Parts: sequence; structure tokens; C-alpha cells
Amino acid sequence: MKIWKLLSGTALCACLSAPAFADKASDTVSMAFNKELETADTYFNTAREGLLLNHAVWDGLLYRDPETGEYKGNLATDWTWIDDTTLELTLREGVTFHNGEPFNADDVVYTINYVTDPENGVKNKANVGWMDHAEKVDEYTVRIILPAPFPAAEEFLAGPVAMYPDEYYAEVGPTGMGLKPVGTGPFKLAELEPGKSFTLERNDDYFGGPKGMAGVGNVEIRTIPEVNTQIAEFFNGTLDFLWGVPADQAEKLEAMGKYTVVNAPAMRVGYVTMDTAGRSGDGPMTDQRVREAVYHAIDRQAIVDALVKGSSEVIDTACSPAQFACDQSVTGYEYDPEKSKELLAEAGYPDGFEIDFYAYRNRPYAEAIMGYLNEVGITTNLNFMQYAALREKHRKGEVPMAFLTWGSNSVADASAITAEFFTEGPQDDARDPEVVEWIETADTTIDKEERKALYSKALQKIATEAYWVPLWTYNVNYVMSPEMDFTPTDDELVRFFDFSWN
Repeated sequence: MKIWKLLSGTALCACLSAPAFADKASDTVSMAFNKELETADTYFNTAREGLLLNHAVWDGLLYRDPETGEYKGNLATDWTWIDDTTLELTLREGVTFHNGEPFNADDVVYTINYVTDPENGVKNKANVGWMDHAEKVDEYTVRIILPAPFPAAEEFLAGPVAMYPDEYYAEVGPTGMGLKPVGTGPFKLAELEPGKSFTLERNDDYFGGPKGMAGVGNVEIRTIPEVNTQIAEFFNGTLDFLWGVPADQAEKLEAMGKYTVVNAPAMRVGYVTMDTAGRSGDGPMTDQRVREAVYHAIDRQAIVDALVKGSSEVIDTACSPAQFACDQSVTGYEYDPEKSKELLAEAGYPDGFEIDFYAYRNRPYAEAIMGYLNEVGITTNLNFMQYAALREKHRKGEVPMAFLTWGSNSVADASAITAEFFTEGPQDDARDPEVVEWIETADTTIDKEERKALYSKALQKIATEAYWVPLWTYNVNYVMSPEMDFTPTDDELVRFFDFSWN
């Protein structure tokens, strides 16, 4: 496949007028998401947009400093392991939720016991499944009880595990929280128009903690799916901040010399998943030779060089290199279209076959992947869907092949990805009992070297059996108006409370 076929990015219009950015007087940063926020309830949303809202509106018990990696007290001030499966935390006093409810042990116990109850159906089981329940010791002391040791507990308590107000959540449930979220965080929700926009305003009563007070008064976020429309609004001054700008547009904006353009690595990885277990029917992906053929068919480096760019790199393993215990020395498959055709013929498909191919983001990347597959005889029919719809279809086992991404909720531990996709959960397309056992044992093993060895065995088999085609790490291009000040971190978390004005 010729590289010029990959260059399908849209051109940046040079005819737009000079920018007229909103001044600091409004104390409002305007930005956009390219896909809708399916719900504001963070436990029923697995999209990155929901995670960003989580960190702005809610707080976790702990906080990980993005610069040093140090865990600090947030809603908890101290924490101690009583034994391998019992964590005792002393809670911060004097904290109130946005609706005036005081924060105390009842909120922690209610939140954890709610989200760990399988009947309540939280979307990302890996975020909470490592906990069994919580117990109240006194008004400002709680214990979290684990079913087994979980060495990444602090990482999760500092990330996706947010604390909810018990009285409010008991009254309104996920539906109410999804429309009117209430947390303790540095921002509170001012307005929400489902699927279209929401506005955050600074919580002037925020307790501070390691996040500190928000540096801007308001953040307005609208859903604008088309990046060209986002860029046009940026030029017109109706957007101040662009996030996830494609490489070609970011390069053009930077060349103008008028804006702050920053490229930062991300924990997110891209991959092609194939229905090894035959959940969608006895299709060709149940044959290892076909899966290997898919792997050999795709020139991943060419796509990175032409489209993804930035700090991204090709990967062979089913995790992010930034995560603990992500072994990078697994079996790799070189780009070799002739080998791909040979494998297809051996598997009984000398003339190839036709298959439905699903994706939800980075359409040019998806089309490039499909182009390579088409060249070796795998005719792909693109089904480009909204993220939430594709996620649910995948969870039901109705997706034979898909290009997907995973940001691990910015948790720097391999368990944040392997547990989600290779432990017989609803998104596990391999369902390999041996891999499941290795990962589940690693997830509950305290010894770091033993954990590494177990994850390495699992990741090696995932690669050897070609259950996934790991593609590349992602990077993020941020573009800001001259008035804005923000320093991105390498975990793909846009911490709105770190926005400020020059």
C-alpha cells in the first residue's frame, strides 16, 4: 500500500481570519470534545471524556502527583495496610460536597459497597473489582476489605475510584448523578445539556488538597465531532483550547507561530481485536493462522510515520510501555503481505474473505488499516459507530473484528488493561483459561518480580497466539490560545484545575 494513500487528513484552511480569542475578563476556558459524554456518572462511563470530568468534579481518597509519581492524601489524609487485604484510611475532616452534604465515612462505605455490588453493573469492572467492600470504623475512619491482595490498590484509589455523597446518590442513583453530578472536587457542574455541552464553575469552597484551587473560574465544553469545525471555532475565538488535534493540523497550527502547540505522550494504546473465541459466530478469526495473517498485513510503522506521528511508537505487547510490568520483549510480527497471503491460503482462504470491521475514532487510521487488509484479500466492511454503542456491541460478543483504543484510565499498572480484556470479562475476545489464570494471579501477588513474571507469561501468549494486534502508543496534540497556560502530562489527563491565564 502506498504511503500517499494514508495521507487523508483534512487540510487546514488558510483563509480564516485572524484570531480574536476570548479575553481573561470572562475567566472562562472554552473547549470541545469530539464525542459526546454518554453520562456524567463516572462509574457508568468508560470514555476518556468521563475520566476528565471525574478528576474535575470528584475526588479520590488518594492522589498521584503526575510529576513525581508520589501518592498523596486527598480525601484521606493517612492510610495503613492492617494486613494484605485490609486497608485502613483516616479521612479528611471539614470537606463538603457541592450540595452541602458533609463528607465522612458513610460516603466512602456507601460508594464502595455500591460500585462493588455486581447487581449495580458499573461499566469498568477492573476499576472496582479488586475491592470486596468497605466498613466504617468511626466517622472519619474506614477500612477497605479486599478479596485478595492487590498491589495496585493505591494507584486505583488515586485514579478512577471517586467518592460519592451517600444521601444524594441513594436518592437519585446513576440516572440522577448522570444529569446532575455532585462531588467534592475543584469544579462543580453549572449546566449540562446531555450529549451537547456542559459547563463547570470553580468550587470556591474547595478544601484544596493536592489538586489545589482551580486556576480559572469556568470551563465550557461542547461536543463538536468534526475537528475542522473545532479548528474553525478556535480561529474565530469561540474555542480557547484544542485537545487531541490530528498531527497534520497541529503541524500547520504550530507553523503559524501564533499559538501554543504541545505534543505529549499518552498511556493510550491502539489495537485490533479479533473474535478468537467465536462469540460472534464461527468466523475466520478463530483460526490462529488468520490472526497472524492480519498482523503481518498491516504496516504499523508506516501509519505511525504518516498519520499518528508525534511521540508515538509501534508496540507488540497488549499494554502501554508506561505501565508497570508491561513486558516489551514479546513475539512481534513484521509487515510481510506475502507471508500474510500464504497464511490465509493455509487456513483455507486463498482468495481471502469478507468481514465486518468496527471502529469509533481516528477514521483515517481505521481506513489505513483496512487498506492494508484489503490488499491481502481481507475485504473489510467499515462500521463506524459512536463509542458507547460499539462498546456495548463488543461486550455482547457481536464484533468479529475492530480497531479500538484503551487509555487504562491513566492507571500506570498493567492490570488496568489486562484485567479488562483478558480475564473472561465482556470485552475478552480470547477467553484463554491459562492467560486468565496468570493475570488473575498476578493481580493478587504482592511480590513485584513475581508479578512481572506472570504478566510476562500472559503477554507472551497473547502475542504468540495473536489474540490482539497491538498497534502503537498514542500521543496527544494540545493547542492553546496565547492567553492560556497549561502544561500537559504524559497520562492523557487534562486536569482542568491546572488551567490558568498568562
